[in-house]
Amino acid sequence: MCALLLSACALGLPPKSVSSQVSPQWQAPLPHQGQRSSLRGWWQAQGDPLLLDLLDAAQDASASVAQAGARLQSARASQAAARAALLPRVDGSLATSRGQTQPAIPVATSSTLGAQASWELDVVGANRVVKDAADAQAQAGQAQWHDARVAVAAEVANTYFALRACRRQAEIAERDAASRQETARLTALLLRAGLARSGDLALAQASAADSRRRLTQQHADCDLSVKALVALTALDEPLLRQRLGTHPLPAPELPGFAVAQVPAQTIRQRPDVFAAERDVVVASAAVGSAQAQRWPRLTLNGAIGALRYSSAGTDTDMSTWSFGPLALSLPLYDAGLRAANVDAAQANYAQSVVAYRAKVRAAVREVEDALVALQSAQARRADATLAFTGYAQAFDSSSQRYQQGMASLVELEEARRYVLAAESALDALELERQRAWVSLYRAAGGGWEPEGAQATSASSPSAAP
Repeated sequence: MCALLLSACALGLPPKSVSSQVSPQWQAPLPHQGQRSSLRGWWQAQGDPLLLDLLDAAQDASASVAQAGARLQSARASQAAARAALLPRVDGSLATSRGQTQPAIPVATSSTLGAQASWELDVVGANRVVKDAADAQAQAGQAQWHDARVAVAAEVANTYFALRACRRQAEIAERDAASRQETARLTALLLRAGLARSGDLALAQASAADSRRRLTQQHADCDLSVKALVALTALDEPLLRQRLGTHPLPAPELPGFAVAQVPAQTIRQRPDVFAAERDVVVASAAVGSAQAQRWPRLTLNGAIGALRYSSAGTDTDMSTWSFGPLALSLPLYDAGLRAANVDAAQANYAQSVVAYRAKVRAAVREVEDALVALQSAQARRADATLAFTGYAQAFDSSSQRYQQGMASLVELEEARRYVLAAESALDALELERQRAWVSLYRAAGGGWEPEGAQATSASSPSAAP
């Protein structure tokens, strides 16, 4: 009768799912150039074994990944505890004793074997609400663990690409410094021949010194990138430098990957957005848990014990059992404490909804920003290539004129510097394009699948970024 009466007390939970208010389409153009591949296999599609080794090492060394993994394990432990609360609890006991408790009474032996059971009947759904919240927290922990791995992978890739670009820039800076030094030498010869002014020599020497300064700074920047990779991967620096080599490598042609036409599809692939959505579920469950404290609670207890008493050659069976008590606790007066807890839970729920929608807007902006940066880099790539080609042709023409005695070496070196500047700008644009791809990779979720997170929330984390 009590169970039937209490089952009529339904918890009024706020919605677990709220609208994300996402735009129906992207405002920036989607990338369609290059080979299309999935996000999950994007790193392998680049065909760079050193990059893959660096990514694996960084995953093992990252403190943020380890902390996210520990939080995930803690959430799964809470999930197991919440599920256990829905089932009866049974404890067993075993005891034996021998002795003489009173004078003139023979020595006696008593042996006891017992079991006690207790069960809180979840008639209003309070424990089920807690279990749903624990499930949501475990799913959010799984998503946050993947988000930490994606962030580490993006940081390693950006540092690695920056190092490769830095070495190419250093090689260009070396050629530029040599060119300016040669100009200074020629200007000194012209000054001694009376064909140049002292101011021209001072300017040429200052330009050569400035180029050497930039070259020194460029080498320092490359060393800083190497040390950043060492910190991210925990690899031995001499071994890492050996694997990186000393020669500048060409800019890799990163493969493209598909981005969903509908923003809502892309946002669902974001682990941080999924985690914020799970926070709404947890906040909704917290409201239900607070409401449940205002309703009666029904618990059932029972025990059974087998007691054997032996004394003076006589065995006595003193087994016992009990069913109950079936206890009903009624909240009567708490000076408004339970009502205040419900109000606080509802306020926290409203904050979770606001935070979720803010996270969605931030995610949309990150994707839009990455698309704009990628489109801009790709649009400028043709002009930068055309400029480099034109300056290279002009340098070839100046070189031929110099060989024919129709141009001075100063003019030749000036043409060379135009080529080097155009090449440097082209390399900087390539680095910008690579970083735009990495930003888009992270903004699009890094290959994470929410369906897989919900299906495997009780399994060990194994998805690769």
